[in-house]
Amino acid sequence: MTETASNVTPLHRPTDARQSPLVEAAPAKVNLFLHLRGLREDGHHLLESLVVFPDLGDRLEWESGPGLSLSVEGPFAWDLPADGGNLVLRAAEGLARETGAGRQGAALRLVKNLPVASGIGGGSSDAAAALRLLARAWSVALPASADLALSLGADVPVCLCAPEPMVMEGIGEVLRPAPALPRLWIVLVNPLKPVETRAVFRETREKEGQAAPPLPPVGFQRAQDLIDWLGQTRNDLEPAARRLCPAIEAVMESLSEAPLARMSGSGATCFALFPDRDSALAVAESVRAAHPEWWCAAGSCP
Repeated sequence: MTETASNVTPLHRPTDARQSPLVEAAPAKVNLFLHLRGLREDGHHLLESLVVFPDLGDRLEWESGPGLSLSVEGPFAWDLPADGGNLVLRAAEGLARETGAGRQGAALRLVKNLPVASGIGGGSSDAAAALRLLARAWSVALPASADLALSLGADVPVCLCAPEPMVMEGIGEVLRPAPALPRLWIVLVNPLKPVETRAVFRETREKEGQAAPPLPPVGFQRAQDLIDWLGQTRNDLEPAARRLCPAIEAVMESLSEAPLARMSGSGATCFALFPDRDSALAVAESVRAAHPEWWCAAGSCP
């Protein structure tokens, strides 16, 4: 059983049987490490990262309808457009265009539980969920090429693989399954201070850091073994994000009791890993009590 913050809706909430909409989870994307590996000639950053998807996130529902429409609700709905600027509609329009299936229509409903611009891939995961959901609803295959996913954002290809843990390289388009990972408990904390991804990349001074140590081909059997291995890695965007958003420092301090705490993606969400449920829930409760103005959720992965 997963414990979540009071303002987070579980991913698989039962739906009204009279309406029976198709439902797709859009889980948070957490970069357990993120190393920058240089710049392409076009200015895009190369990276390597180990990505997991906790059982926390947004939810997307489909019902038949004329044309394509989107409604947004949930704790963070106020921060998102429901028009063509939303990645969900852009994904739907792209899939309709490539497959010719859009004539079937779709009335989409997004329940937005994750903070926006928070470094855990909320928009990218929503777009990926739209592609998976509409492929099922319209009985079409997802395009074999990654072009559509990449056109929506560099994190969309890896989010299409959710909930499977993945190793991500290149600009996000080079993917391979992660080796076996043990069950981990995770606490996510965001100070509700948006951080612009482009600004963090611009502010990052070191563009090519040391590569991560090789992942053991057989994976990890114990949570503590994975946590110990991750201690040799880092998030190369964290120093710049801390300069741009000083609240990250306070978030990291609140997670100092964890065996491992780190910022995810370009921030400002930070995560803490635990080998057991009780320790994770205790830290999450402590954070909520000390900082009720922050967003905090606890769950498990992979």
